[in-house]
Amino acid sequence: MLGSIIGAGVGAAASIFGGISASKAIKKMKANLEAQRKKNQDWYDQRYNEDATQRADAQRILTKTEEAFRNRNRAAQGAAAVMGGTEESVAATKAANSQALADATSQIAVNADARKDQIEQTYQQNDTNIQNQLNALEQKKADAISQAAQGVASAASNIGSSM
Repeated sequence: MLGSIIGAGVGAAASIFGGISASKAIKKMKANLEAQRKKNQDWYDQRYNEDATQRADAQRILTKTEEAFRNRNRAAQGAAAVMGGTEESVAATKAANSQALADATSQIAVNADARKDQIEQTYQQNDTNIQNQLNALEQKKADAISQAAQGVASAASNIGSSM
């Protein structure tokens, strides 16, 4: 009888210890997921709100385009000076170049909108995955508490039936 009581007490202690250990592990996993969620939010805030025209690839395109247009403008002015062209032809070249630069900038803006859509989609997908993992952890926590309670109840039942 004393052995049954001791065995039941050990069983209850093991259930409680197992529940506490599971709870600690779940808390650590939850903290890791919350940190991952914060990193995802920081990534989203940075990427979504950055100015697309200031990105290195956009700056490179704009710089090369402007450089090509300056060269064309100089060539048009030089041709006009040598061949006796009119100021209207030089002005037309400059206007065409300005329009092309405006078109390039507009295309960068269109690409930026598509990029923002992709960033938002990636963020939402990552956030949903993290939330699903957090929900699974809460379920594991509830299961661990239930198992610990069942172990204690079973041990108490065994003690009661031993007497």
